[in-house]
Amino acid sequence: MPLMRMKEIRDLTEEEMDRRLSELRAELFKLRGVSKAGGAVENPGRIREIRKTIARILTVQAERRKGRAGRAGKEGGTVA
Repeated sequence: MPLMRMKEIRDLTEEEMDRRLSELRAELFKLRGVSKAGGAVENPGRIREIRKTIARILTVQAERRKGRAGRAGKEGGTVA
């Protein structure tokens, strides 16, 4: 799985982001398990890439939640 850029993540739907997030977390769990057990991880930099991609997805999700909350609180329902 290649690294995802912010533009690619922002283009995803909420369901796609949730699915991708669970896939990345499962892969990270597996790689950390191999590493902690003393095994050699094929690509050690992949752990860092996965962590950063997870953080990017969570950031976009938080931005969207904040945007929805901000619009709901506005009077008249218009966004300036």
